[in-house]
Amino acid sequence: MPIASLRRVLAGAALTLVTLAAAAHSYKLGSIDIDHPTARPTTPGQSVGGGFMTLVNKGAADRLMSVTSAVAGSVQMHSMAMDGDVMKMRQVDAIELPAGQTVELKPGAWHLMLVGLKAPLKSGDTFPMTLRFEKAGEVVVTVNVEPPQPEPAKAEPQHEHQHEHTH
Repeated sequence: MPIASLRRVLAGAALTLVTLAAAAHSYKLGSIDIDHPTARPTTPGQSVGGGFMTLVNKGAADRLMSVTSAVAGSVQMHSMAMDGDVMKMRQVDAIELPAGQTVELKPGAWHLMLVGLKAPLKSGDTFPMTLRFEKAGEVVVTVNVEPPQPEPAKAEPQHEHQHEHTH
C-alpha cells in the first residue's frame, strides 16, 4: 500500500475514534440522557465560563434544579432570548425538561455560567459537575473543556465572475 494511501486510512481511523469518543461522552439518569457536557476554554483572569450539553428526556416531565462544580464558586442556569434587537440573558431557578423533549444548552440559548472560576479552563482539561434534577435525582458528569466547533459552512450558489484590476 502506498504511503499516501496508508496515511489517509490512518487519518480516517483517527477521525472515527475521535467521533466515537465524542459520541460516547454521554450519561443516563433514569429517563434523562445527558449528552456531551462541555465548557469553553477561558483566558487567565477570566472569572466566568460557559457550560453546554444536550438533555434528552425520554420520560415524564422533569426539571434541572441545580448544578455545582468545584471549579467555580457557583454554577448558574441562564436563558437567552431576543427582545427586539437586544439579546437578554437571565438567570433562572430551573430548566424545564418537557416529557419526550430535547433541551439543548448551547451558546445563544439555555446555558450554564460557571461564576468565580478558581483557575482558567484549558482545552483538553476535564472536570466533574453535579446535576440535580427534580425527579430523576443527582448525577456527576465529566465536562470536557473544548474550543467552540465551527458551524458547518452553508452551501453558497456557485457562480463565475471576473475581476479587472487596473493599476
